This record gives sequence, structure tokens and C-alpha cells, in this order.
Amino acid sequence: MTRILLAEDDDDLRRFLAKALERAGYQVRACADGDEALAALDSDYDLLLTDIVMPGTDGIELARQAAARQPRLRIVFITGFAAVALSPNSGAPQGAKVLSKPIHLRDIVAEVEKLMAA
Repeated sequence: MTRILLAEDDDDLRRFLAKALERAGYQVRACADGDEALAALDSDYDLLLTDIVMPGTDGIELARQAAARQPRLRIVFITGFAAVALSPNSGAPQGAKVLSKPIHLRDIVAEVEKLMAA
């Protein structure tokens, strides 16, 4: 089963994302911020789905550390600040996908399915 680490500080969005992904058949570890997600990296995941702007460790730093620990990890940012993630100086891991908010839950699940099938 595909394992997803989800980091999103918006409680409602995190809950909705986790539920939608679980309904699609994924195992989801939902974290309220980047610090909690960093602590969860002691387990292996197939995908990191993270917001960029969060209290504590932001999504870009989380992605950098996650990619260093788990080089095969796929990374998707969900953010209202897509230009930050796409900036060459942002430090975001190469190959990370960016989905801009607002985005429909159905579209996120479809993107995850495409990414995991690739």
C-alpha cells in the first residue's frame, strides 16, 4: 500500500485531504506542521504531500530533509505560494510537483494517482 506523509497546518484541509486520500486507498500519516512531519520521517513513505508556509519547519525545509533521508520519496507541494516553490533559489528538491490552492480534493487525489503510477 502506498504510504503518504501529509503536512498541512490548516486543520480542516488536513482532515479533508487525509480522508480523501484514505478513501482512495492510501495509507496517510497526517501532521499538523513541519516539525511533526520531520519526527514522522523515521518511517518510510512513498510520497510527501506538504504545504509550504507552516509554523516551525516550513514545507521546503521539510522536503529537503525528507529527500535527504528518503531519496526515492516523491514530493508534492500544495500551496497558495507556488512562485516560492518554483523559484530556483528556494531550495526545493528537484522534481517536486506544485499544486496551487485552492484545489479540489478530487484533483489532488487524481494528481497523487498519476504520480504514483509513473
